[in-house]
Amino acid sequence: MNKTSRACALLLAAALPLSLTACGGSSSENGEVYVYNWGEYIDTDLISQFEKETGIKVIYNTFETNEGLYTKLQTESYDVIIPSDYMIGRMIDEDMLQPLDYSKIPNMELIDEAYTHLEFDPEQAYSVPYTWGVVGVIYNADKVDAADIGSWDLLWNEKYAGETAMFDNSRDALGVALKYLGYSLNTTDEGELRETAQFIMDKKELFQGFFMDQVLEKLPNEELVAAPYYNGDAVTMMEENESLSFYVPKEGTNLFVDAMCIPANAKNVDNAHAFINFMTSAEAALANAEYIGYSSPNNGALALMDEETRNDPISYPSTENTETFLNLPVATNELYTDLWTEILKN
Repeated sequence: MNKTSRACALLLAAALPLSLTACGGSSSENGEVYVYNWGEYIDTDLISQFEKETGIKVIYNTFETNEGLYTKLQTESYDVIIPSDYMIGRMIDEDMLQPLDYSKIPNMELIDEAYTHLEFDPEQAYSVPYTWGVVGVIYNADKVDAADIGSWDLLWNEKYAGETAMFDNSRDALGVALKYLGYSLNTTDEGELRETAQFIMDKKELFQGFFMDQVLEKLPNEELVAAPYYNGDAVTMMEENESLSFYVPKEGTNLFVDAMCIPANAKNVDNAHAFINFMTSAEAALANAEYIGYSSPNNGALALMDEETRNDPISYPSTENTETFLNLPVATNELYTDLWTEILKN
């Protein structure tokens, strides 16, 4: 769950010297590649470098959630997308991705085997790992008592009412509560899911709101004292405000892997492979990891990385007591949609 920095698309649009027009019209393979990624989830200099080296123009757009990406792909065409693990599994099941030609991605050999052949893509036929990370709590150490740190329950501690937040997407938000209640992130038990949704609704009045990109401004600006988010963004926010810190709750958390894929309806397939291979080079993967703050699955990048970063427990956290999201059955996905609608409505 970029997984942003999975951050503000408006900030990214201002930073890119590129055309950010929406794609979906007719496009032949004539020197373009349409890339759809999380906001602020790439070193923008790499886009310019790729364009200079290859002559291929990058048309770059951003999304905020996996579910938003999924919906957009129903009506528009992109050449490279970067979903999270469970969404990759769903897209594979629904024939929304095409198998990759690894002869055109020789840098795939640099990807650590710990992040390949995972359950969402067991044959490693459809995805090239881009980043990985964990979800935890980012908090202001100057405003949160040390005794309140360690559990997910900091987020609904009445002492900080109106100063904490919850994820604004169903899988991550319910995931937080599922782990707190002792359930699997991938449960299909309707009773457990309804109990979890009710738990969030019962705590809703304590949250300042349900946020995604807004967290990246609200925490450094001290408009919030704590929120759940991704470790890569924690690194970035801690650089902006030294009072911020990060922990993985004792109840356990989500380990996510985001990966580059080519949609089944992509129009610039060779250019897509070229872009993926470029981003998987050791040098590009290192620059990207340093820019966005997320953990790299690229052994070439790790070999070039300074030892302090490689051993940093926030940049490269322990994966103990973590669980990866899997694609859920259709009926469970529909239940998620219904429960999320109810959570936001009430």
